[in-house]
Amino acid sequence: MTQKLSFLLIIFLMTTSLKAQDLPYKEIPDYPADYTPGNVAARMIDGLGFRFYWATEGLRPEDLAYQPSEDARTLLETMRHIYGMSEMIMNAPSATPNERPADFSGYSYEDFRRKTLENLKAASKAMANKNAEDFESFEVIFKRGEQQSSFPYWNLINGMLSDCIYHTGQITLMRRSSGNPINPNVSVFMGRLRN
Repeated sequence: MTQKLSFLLIIFLMTTSLKAQDLPYKEIPDYPADYTPGNVAARMIDGLGFRFYWATEGLRPEDLAYQPSEDARTLLETMRHIYGMSEMIMNAPSATPNERPADFSGYSYEDFRRKTLENLKAASKAMANKNAEDFESFEVIFKRGEQQSSFPYWNLINGMLSDCIYHTGQITLMRRSSGNPINPNVSVFMGRLRN
């Protein structure tokens, strides 16, 4: 067993498992009554949350250690990357700065999964029922030491939000490649498990 796999196995076994019902996005929530800009953005976040929930449900240590090539991220490293972006998605409606560099080295698989899903749920709630004028104050702010740069919410849509969907698809592919495909009853169209 490789040292990296042994380390992941120890981390995996040391962490406490959360019950699936404690996490958001086992199902997509009911859709809103209207198509306000905020509700549309919230629904995109909900769709990501649902996909991420099922892409990361029931991962084994060998899945977390899987990497498609020597220079690629492992599945767990991909989860860490998504988590960092989920913080930015959550922070944009309140224009909260994202301080970098961020250290996520102490987080386990369960931590990344739970915190990402909670961030997405908080972001969706913050977007609900917002109108076009509200978006004017939403900003993606990067802070590194004394330097700070800000971008409009548009950049978050084509940046972090789209990137998280992209990387969640990579997780689905990587777990299939490591012999543990997602539940075949997941319906992303309906936002729940098929009966």
